[in-house]
Amino acid sequence: MTRTITPDRPAAATAATATAPPPADGVRQRLRRWAAAPSYAWLTGAALTLFAVVELAVVPGSAVTAFGVLACTASLALRAAWPAVGFLTVGAALLSFATDGNMAYATIAGALIGCYTLGRHRVQHPAVLVLAGSLTALTVNLVHIDRWARDGSPGLPALQGTDRFSLGLYAETLVLTVMILGAVSTGDAVRAREESRHTRAAAQSRLLAMERRQAAEAERAAIARELHDMIAHSVSVIAVRAESATYTTPDLSPPARDAFQEIAGTARSSMAELRRLLGVLRTGEGAEPVPLTAPQPSLAGLDDLLDQHRAAGGTAELRVTGERVPLPASWELSAYRIVQEALTNARRHAPGARTVVELNYRPGLLTVRASDDGPGPGASGDTPDRAGHGLVGMAERATLLGGRLTTGRGAAGGFLVEAELPW
Repeated sequence: MTRTITPDRPAAATAATATAPPPADGVRQRLRRWAAAPSYAWLTGAALTLFAVVELAVVPGSAVTAFGVLACTASLALRAAWPAVGFLTVGAALLSFATDGNMAYATIAGALIGCYTLGRHRVQHPAVLVLAGSLTALTVNLVHIDRWARDGSPGLPALQGTDRFSLGLYAETLVLTVMILGAVSTGDAVRAREESRHTRAAAQSRLLAMERRQAAEAERAAIARELHDMIAHSVSVIAVRAESATYTTPDLSPPARDAFQEIAGTARSSMAELRRLLGVLRTGEGAEPVPLTAPQPSLAGLDDLLDQHRAAGGTAELRVTGERVPLPASWELSAYRIVQEALTNARRHAPGARTVVELNYRPGLLTVRASDDGPGPGASGDTPDRAGHGLVGMAERATLLGGRLTTGRGAAGGFLVEAELPW
């Protein structure tokens, strides 16, 4: 499978993932994905409700107790869609506890999950949730103290009026408050961690998109400089030939001589405009352009390029199909740069791999392919630069000529770069 890079939309193109299979997920990722599934709340709520029915069958309670326990556990199935149902869950649990005096295991689990849900989804501020839970726990504790005063309690002497203010009787409030505080704090901490992770991921995505845009702009500037050099050379040749024609052709008529002079003047004006508009791309705005000291490379220099690749430790082979014809300078340069970048990526990400460079000449179309037999994209869980700035530059060159660039895993493995350049 391959992918096509669209440089006009660099953020979307460079965000595309490699076609290699992703590494196996760990236990934490699987649990997180399972907990985020829509069926998770229904399954856990149903399982806890079934456990509550069994517990009520073993230890029967009053009708109010049974209603509170079942309402506490069954309401958990709705917590994903309506997090505020956690108020019903915790309220039903405390109602059951206030009525029976003994909290069932299913009720404890349901109440903790309900408090966690309220904190996880920030239904209210955690301080408000803990304060409301503490006041409700105190109310339940006062109900129990009143029952002990009226009916007595095993192991406790009859309570007198002043005994109601004994701190030991309010241990329930302390225990319930600590449980509520722990569950709400855990949910709020998980929420904060998720928000922090999403914030970091968004910031990293923006930074990556910005880097890709900067790389694309830098590559466009480099292409513009190269085009400036080629166009400037061609226009200068026109100016020189038109100027010299008026001296080397003695039998020119005056209108023809004037026409040649006009062509030369127009060429010189075009040269000045090119220097004014594009020359600043060389060294910065306001700086004088630096002339090139070497001609721009072309496909005729591919043999030397492959020799350099072999000297650096790589293995490369050049295959040419079709009738090799000379192409315009822009096509020659772009094809050369694409092969050069593909070989650089092969040395960097697949050292020692065998690289095959293919040029296919067809009427009106040049196809450039560079494939290696390395590990391919995404090997060993890495994110190679083949999906980074290098491919952006190659795609810019292909698009400039009306073509396209396709990259990805090759048919026999490794990495494939294929550019189609119509001419």
